[in-house]
Amino acid sequence: MSEIMLPIIIVSVIGLIAGLGLAIASIVMAVPKDEKAEQIEEILPGANCGACGYSGCSGYALALSQGKAQPGLCSPGGEEVAKQTSEILGVEGAEMVKKAAVVHCNGTCENTKDSMIYQGIDSCLAASLMYGGKGECTYGCLGFGDCVKACEFGGISIVNGVSVIDMNKCKGCQACKEVCPKNLISIVEVKKQAIVRCSNHDKGAKAVKACKVSCIGCMMCVKACEFGAIKVENFVAKVDSSKCTGCGECVKVCKRNCIEIIE
Repeated sequence: MSEIMLPIIIVSVIGLIAGLGLAIASIVMAVPKDEKAEQIEEILPGANCGACGYSGCSGYALALSQGKAQPGLCSPGGEEVAKQTSEILGVEGAEMVKKAAVVHCNGTCENTKDSMIYQGIDSCLAASLMYGGKGECTYGCLGFGDCVKACEFGGISIVNGVSVIDMNKCKGCQACKEVCPKNLISIVEVKKQAIVRCSNHDKGAKAVKACKVSCIGCMMCVKACEFGAIKVENFVAKVDSSKCTGCGECVKVCKRNCIEIIE
C-alpha cells in the first residue's frame, strides 16, 4: 500500500508546488488594468476595422485613455460613441470626424470594355487571378461585388459595372477596402474635396486605349492646384485629402474628366 501511496504523494506535492509557482507568477507578472480603456472599449462597436488609425478597438481605447488620441475617430460608432467617449474622458463633446469610402475608378460600360469573356466564379478576387481580370483596363473595377458583400451597412452597389459608394450609409469601416483585389478603394474624410476616379498606372497611350476617362499623368492638375494637394505617381494623379480645399481648379483643367468634386 505504501508503495502505491508514495508516488501519489510525490506527484501531489509537485502539482501543489507548480500551482503555487504559477499563482505567484501571475500576480508578479500581471499587466496593470487600465479601467478607463476598458470602459471605452465596451462602448466601441468592436468592428476592429482600423478606420480610427489604430490597431483595432482595444488599441484606440488605450490611446484615448492615455491622451494619445482624440475622440470622434470611430466612424462606425458615429456621434453617439464620440459623445460617450468624451464623457468618460471628461472632455468637451468631440466633433465626429465622418469618414467614407471612395472608389478610384469610373470604368463603366460606356467608358471601357471587356477584353475577354469570363466564365468563372462571380468574385472580383477570382476574376483578378485570370490575367488581371476581364476588362481592357487591368487596374479597373471588376464589378463582381466583393465589396458589396463585405459591406454590413448596404452602402455599396454595382452601377453600370462599377462599384458606387452611398456616403450617407457608409461608415468608413474599411471592410470594402480590405476585400478589393485592385486596391481601388480608399477611406477619406467626408468634406468637399477632389477625388481622382482612376487607378491606371499605364503610360498615356495605353491608358487612353483602355478607358475613355483614364488619367494619363499629364500634370495639368498638379500645376493648377495652388495648395499642393495633387501629385502624380506612376502616371496617375493622387489627391492629398488633408490639403485639398475642393476649389475645383483641377477639375477644370482635366481633359480626361477623371477628377470630380465630392461634397
